[in-house]
Amino acid sequence: MENQLSNLEKIDIETFQNDLISWFKNEQRDLPWRKDQDPYKVWVSEIMLQQTRVDTVIPYFNRFLEWFPTLDDLAEAEEEKVLKAWEGLGYYSRVRNLQSAVKEVREKYNGVVPNNPQDISSLKGVGPYTAGAILSIAYGVPEPAVDGNVMRVLARILSIWEDIAKPSTRKVFEQAVRLMISKEDPSSFNQALMELGALVCTPTSPSCLLCPVREHCQGFYEGIQNELPIKTKKVKQKQVQMAAFFLTNQEGKVLIHKRSSVGLLANLWEFPNVEIDFPLQNERRQLAGLSEDTLGVIIESFKRMGQIQHVFSHLIWNIDAYTGTVSAFPKEEQDWKLVTIEELEDYAFPVPYQKMKKLYLDRNY
Repeated sequence: MENQLSNLEKIDIETFQNDLISWFKNEQRDLPWRKDQDPYKVWVSEIMLQQTRVDTVIPYFNRFLEWFPTLDDLAEAEEEKVLKAWEGLGYYSRVRNLQSAVKEVREKYNGVVPNNPQDISSLKGVGPYTAGAILSIAYGVPEPAVDGNVMRVLARILSIWEDIAKPSTRKVFEQAVRLMISKEDPSSFNQALMELGALVCTPTSPSCLLCPVREHCQGFYEGIQNELPIKTKKVKQKQVQMAAFFLTNQEGKVLIHKRSSVGLLANLWEFPNVEIDFPLQNERRQLAGLSEDTLGVIIESFKRMGQIQHVFSHLIWNIDAYTGTVSAFPKEEQDWKLVTIEELEDYAFPVPYQKMKKLYLDRNY
């Protein structure tokens, strides 16, 4: 590791800290989670910001804090309401883990978010990055908070040629932050590194001439900033072909189904759907048969509304959306419901099914 961080010797760390933190205090974005250093709010924001853009998170964060202003409110909330508050953000295991963890904080730590690495890291869904972010931002503890932005920034500044896609590489960057972090203001230091990666030291075409720490950057000095960081490409996503049905009964109520409590999009609601792993020769007959055999749902008539594509990190759903009437479904099962169009608003649906609902409403109202 010493070899990988040898360029640290070329940096005046105190000057680097001052240049970085001064820039951050002058140029930081006005974001709702920066209004105070409440550990609960910092925690919520950091979980939301995982794999999600800042602009997307802002309205979700504001609504989430409106619905669950305190840790106790979230701990006591019904899961259905929590999922509804998260609807559309994706990666729903994040909010399930968050709610489980705040319950543990309430029971084990009297509702006070732990302020040390050992206890906070033991909470469900709290990895090294989230732990470091909460500890440094909320409590002023000089712990590293290393995400993709930070790894990109430090790969360029210190000319680190390790593959950031490998989990083991994170240790190199965590050690770099431990050696560089401001003990007086770890909150601003960690946030400044993240902000620098988001605004200036971007993945492509970094704005080096605007960079407050350009004079410390080995990548800029050597003219190799565009070659770093090293990151191997992900495995190609699996394509899944599906048919989904917006089905109404004679009263105009819509048939919905609750997904399993485990696996992808657990406990969210969806419209009846089937996976298609063969070419359709007689579309209507085959889909009707598939729905009856796979779901126990008997469709009287249906027509095609359009196609929806949804991209996950590991797979792509290609959904052919249909509307039709339903004459039978497994009533004895609790995970099937008939609800009015208005009542659909009370249930949390993944994004592709929200799009499907919009497709139906745009065509029928």
